[in-house]
Amino acid sequence: MQAYLQRRQAVMAAIGQGTAIFHSAPMAVMHNDVEHPFRQDSDFFYLTGFNEPGAVAVLAPHHEEHQFVLFVQPKDPEKETWTGYRVGVEAAKERFGADIVYPIAELDEKLKQYVEKADRLYYHFGRDRVFNDRIIALWQELLATQAKRGTGPVAIEDTRLLMQQFRRVKTAAEIEKMRRAIAISVKAHEQARAMAQPGRYEYEIQAEMERIFRMEGALGPAYPSIVASGENACILHYIENSRQMQPDELLLIDAGCAYDYYNADITRTFPVSGQYTPEQRILYELVLDAQLKAIEQVQPGKPFNAFHDAATHTLTTGLVELGLLVGDVETLIEEKKHKAFFMHGTGHFLGLDVHDAGILRNPDKTWQPFAPGNVVTVEPGLYISPYYKPEEGQPEVDERWRGIGIRIEDNLLVTETGHEVLTAAVPKAAEVG
Repeated sequence: MQAYLQRRQAVMAAIGQGTAIFHSAPMAVMHNDVEHPFRQDSDFFYLTGFNEPGAVAVLAPHHEEHQFVLFVQPKDPEKETWTGYRVGVEAAKERFGADIVYPIAELDEKLKQYVEKADRLYYHFGRDRVFNDRIIALWQELLATQAKRGTGPVAIEDTRLLMQQFRRVKTAAEIEKMRRAIAISVKAHEQARAMAQPGRYEYEIQAEMERIFRMEGALGPAYPSIVASGENACILHYIENSRQMQPDELLLIDAGCAYDYYNADITRTFPVSGQYTPEQRILYELVLDAQLKAIEQVQPGKPFNAFHDAATHTLTTGLVELGLLVGDVETLIEEKKHKAFFMHGTGHFLGLDVHDAGILRNPDKTWQPFAPGNVVTVEPGLYISPYYKPEEGQPEVDERWRGIGIRIEDNLLVTETGHEVLTAAVPKAAEVG
C-alpha cells in the first residue's frame, strides 16, 4: 500500500488546509435487476486501492488525528451471499491504511468534523445526484455559520481537475502494469491477424481476442472491442462486430485489455485476404507515414499538439496529392477541411482510464509539454465513407476509394531522452499481410 500512501500524501500537500471527498463508483444496472461488473472510480482507486461500491474516502490534512478516512459498507453475511464478500470496517483500516474507518451509514454524522475547519472543499459532482445534494447541503450548512466560527470552506473545487496533475505522470509501478496489459493485448492482436480470413465473422475475431485477455489474467477488454471489416472501418466506434469478412477488404481492429485497471489501446489495419488493393496500400502507407511523423514529435518538452499537427499536415498533403482534397494545404487545415477524412485527434493519455487524466492546455491557451512518465496513444487515420458528400469546392471521390477506413495506433511512453513505443511488437509495416 506504500504507493497509495505516497499518492495521498502528494494530494494532501496540494490541498493544504482543504478537505477532499472522493465517492466510489456505483453499481451500474445493465437491465432490470442485472448489474454490470463493478468498476471502481479511477481517482478513488488511484488514491486507495479500495475496490468496492458504496464507499467514501476523505483526505483532511489539517485534521489533528485523521488525515485519511474511509467510509465503507460493513460486513453483512446475508447480503454478501448475494453480492459478494465485503472487506468490512475493521479489515479496511488494516488493509488500506486509513487512520479511521466508519460504516457508510455514519457518513452524515461523522463527515462534518473533517470539513468544518477546512478552507476549501474538493469534490467532483458526478452522476449520483443524491450524493451531490448531500455535499451541497453540508457545504451550505457550514457556509451559513462560517462568520460565527471563523472557519469553514468558502469554495468548492473539482477533484477531477485536482487529480489531473498527479495522474498525468505514471510511476514505475503503473508503467509495469501497463506493460503487462500491452503484452497481453499484443498476443491477442497476433492471434487475430493469424485467424482473420474471408468468410469469418468479425465476432469470431473479437471472441478469440477477449478469450486471450481473460486467459492471460486481464480483467477483460479495456473498452468495447472494435473489429471492423470493409466499410465498417469508417465508423470510428463500431462495436456491432457482426459482419462476415469478404475478400479484398481491410480489417481494422481497435482492441486492448485492462490489467489491474491499467489499460492498453492498440489499433491495426490489414487486408483480410493478405494483399492490399492499390488504393488500400496507397492510403495505408499515407496513414503509416503520418503516424511515424507524429511519433517523432512525442518528446519531453514538445507541446502536446505537436504530434497532431504533424499527422494532420502529412495526411492533408497526401490527400491533396491524391486529388481527394483540393487547395492549399495550410488553408485546408486552417479551415478544417481534412476533417472530412480525419475527424478525430491523434492521441490521448492512457492509464487507469483509456482516455486518461492529464491537463493539455495552460490558462493562456498554450499547450502543456510532454513529460517523462506520460503514456500516450498515437493514432492517426483516414476514413473514406461510402456515403461521403464533398463540401462546396471539393471534388467528388471516385468509387475505388470509398469504403476504406484505416487507423494505426501505438502506445508510447515518454522517457527522459525521447520515447519508447510500448506496442512495437505488433507489426504495422505495409509489407506485413
